[in-house]
Amino acid sequence: MKSSIQTCCSSSLFKSCKPYIGMISLQFGYAGMNIITKISLNGGMSHYVLVVYRHAIATAVIAPFAFFFERKAQPKITFPVFMQIFVLGLLGPVIDQNFYYAGLKLTSPTFSCAMSNMLPALTFVMAIIFRMEKVDIKKVIYQAKVVGTIITVGGALLMTLYKGPLVEMAWTKHREAHSKGGPANETSDHDWFIGCILLIIATLAWAALFILQKATLTTYSNHQLSLTSLVCFMGTMQAIAVTFVMEHNTSAWRIGWDMNLLAAAYAGIVTSSISYYVQGLVMKVKGPVFATAFSPLMMIIVAVMGSFILAEKIYLGGVIGSVIIVVGLYAVLWGKYKEEKEEKQKRKLLEIPEAIKDNNNNNNTQLINGNVQLMIGNGVEAKADQADKCPSIAIDLPPNQMIILNK
Repeated sequence: MKSSIQTCCSSSLFKSCKPYIGMISLQFGYAGMNIITKISLNGGMSHYVLVVYRHAIATAVIAPFAFFFERKAQPKITFPVFMQIFVLGLLGPVIDQNFYYAGLKLTSPTFSCAMSNMLPALTFVMAIIFRMEKVDIKKVIYQAKVVGTIITVGGALLMTLYKGPLVEMAWTKHREAHSKGGPANETSDHDWFIGCILLIIATLAWAALFILQKATLTTYSNHQLSLTSLVCFMGTMQAIAVTFVMEHNTSAWRIGWDMNLLAAAYAGIVTSSISYYVQGLVMKVKGPVFATAFSPLMMIIVAVMGSFILAEKIYLGGVIGSVIIVVGLYAVLWGKYKEEKEEKQKRKLLEIPEAIKDNNNNNNTQLINGNVQLMIGNGVEAKADQADKCPSIAIDLPPNQMIILNK
């Protein structure tokens, strides 16, 4: 008996932790994508071509799974559904990815991740506009969500605007001694500013993608793999058209067994196919704001990885900003957790009348000569008089106990 209870508790605990595990794992995947992509872009790969290859690989990877596991009872692709998929492909693969890669090329992975941390605030505002999130500013839980979002954005802006002194770490001192000539790919102030604008546009498109994906999941609630493959395929077609217009050099399409192929494959498999699917599952359960609240973790991971692999310098402003972002992140999550707890309690209260009705119709309730007869616990009978009384409902309790509610 104890072992079965422990197994049940552990399985329920794992089920409740799955959204958190999924989103944290995605941040590590996104961090690796930023580092690998930055190396590929610095090597001369076109970001337009990279977007095409990325989503073509993602479509090829996830479409077979969608066919084998979700081919039954597929939703009909009506014109409104087609337009939703079309816009999702435009927002994600085309606008978000192209503008993000262009901004990443002109700035740095850590800075790009810092700019993308405006995502929770933008998604929160859009969710309020489209009535997907409610805000009662008088309640503490909603104050925590609003303040946490503001703190998160403030930490990201601090990382962007304030550098501070260089923070020397054990693994960067040796590298500094051999690289006094300065960075090989130093960006001018003008290009840095253009990169900021491109990253802001990418973040806006990303937030809109979360909102529309939440709405589209109502149609594909049991076919997330199919939705992911359709969005990747639609994005690939749109990205090909954009690349033909923007990239006139045919040699840019060439790809070999090098970092360019690794960047396209990694981004296609990990951060397109897997991430789209996991995000859809998490947003179905937790909503879009919960999914975007984990994005600040990606910046911290990229800052550490970038210092190792790309010899990026870490400054005090970045460290302070990271701490502030983590504080804001947990404020948002705390508010979301309390909100979900309240909603569960409300749902339980609404389910009580249904449970009472079901109990009134079970085998322990009989109607004899106009009287309601109930068998309670050890077989004791209880009768409800019909005269001048509404029909009564009994709830089964432990032996020798009973509650009767008037209907």
